[in-house]
Amino acid sequence: MGLRPVDLARRAGVSTQLVRNYEAAGILPPAPRSDTGYRQYGPEHVQALLTYRALYPGFGAETATEIMRAVHNGDEALAYRLVDAAHAALHEQRLATDAADEALAALAAEYVDEQPVTGPSLLVGELAHRLGIRTSALRVWEAAGLLAPTREPGTKYRRYGPEQVRDARIIHMLRQGRYYFEQIKPVLDGLRRTGSTDALRAAIAERRAAHDRQTKAMLHGAALLHQLIDDLVPAPTAAAPV
Repeated sequence: MGLRPVDLARRAGVSTQLVRNYEAAGILPPAPRSDTGYRQYGPEHVQALLTYRALYPGFGAETATEIMRAVHNGDEALAYRLVDAAHAALHEQRLATDAADEALAALAAEYVDEQPVTGPSLLVGELAHRLGIRTSALRVWEAAGLLAPTREPGTKYRRYGPEQVRDARIIHMLRQGRYYFEQIKPVLDGLRRTGSTDALRAAIAERRAAHDRQTKAMLHGAALLHQLIDDLVPAPTAAAPV
């Protein structure tokens, strides 16, 4: 069966240029050419394309591409290692979310404590050092409306008081958990206004739901990958009875 790039593209719902890009990246096996120089795709290309498109949501473009290259190079063991590494990384993210949940709950308790927040006022470099981040990150958080440091008269240096330091710890922990600014802002607003942890709990619940969605996507992609490998790799020949 000779399929044109446009035929392959229609099967997967992508552009013909993307099909060519996939072939150049090694996601698809090399396509033979007709006498007139046109690419001719077959069922194996359709299967490879659909497998990659299924792997992409769960494993990401880079890992999905590496997996497909390994399969086409006949390196079945490498493909399995890449799958295992991706699952292990997701498991670590789940553990990090659990740890962040516990730590954030302790930090959030400071917002409802009747005692005033105490501690030194820190310069931008001092706060960055304490959190283990770059000073540029603090400036980005400020530009996003998450932090509002005061300015020293004369020098105009940024100063972060105890409440800003507390907020920065919350932001840092959420950023480590891969939360976006638009998710962090309502968390801080709720904590600052009333000490409410509703937005914080919602953000953590959404993060856990995202982990579940990724796992489901991984399973779907792995099913197609399993079929692709079975179709490409011949089954071992049974030994003759002695």
